Amino acid sequence: MAHDELVAHLLEHAVRRGDFVLKSGKATTWFIDAKQTTCRPEGMLLVAEAALAALPDDVTAVGGLTMGADAAAFAIAAVAATRGRRLRAFSVRKEVKDHGGGGRIAGALEPGDRVAITEDAVTRGVSMLEAADAVIEAGAEPVLLLPVVDRGGTVTAMAAERGIPVLALVTAPDLGFPYEGPS
Repeated sequence: MAHDELVAHLLEHAVRRGDFVLKSGKATTWFIDAKQTTCRPEGMLLVAEAALAALPDDVTAVGGLTMGADAAAFAIAAVAATRGRRLRAFSVRKEVKDHGGGGRIAGALEPGDRVAITEDAVTRGVSMLEAADAVIEAGAEPVLLLPVVDRGGTVTAMAAERGIPVLALVTAPDLGFPYEGPS
């Protein structure tokens, strides 16, 4: 039921039809601006519900590459806290910060954390794997890639090469579209 509500929310608020060019340079006739779901209060709750149902019990932190991961990660951690589950949240900066505390991690990631890497929408999976590398550098372990939407269908194979499972909350076929595939 919650999955169906999340799909409906994405279709109403996040899916755009037309002519678009993806980050990879590939042309497409549909685009998903999943932030239109992850940044709306009812969407935040739907994402958090679906994610918490999917997260293994041993996950201690959730986050990913800023900006795509931020809204989802923070909503998941906040809703988890209302249920007595303490998940730390963090963001991975796109570049190393050379002032203040420095580094690429902002937030509450700790060495030894078992981490779910999230992202609002993933086509190829490059950003999620970049975030996984930053998590490893920080002394934590990425144990799951958890995109809100997998539009490309290729991240699972790429992550498998690294030994990291993928569990998309929603897939392109769930939204009525074929996977984009590799470019």
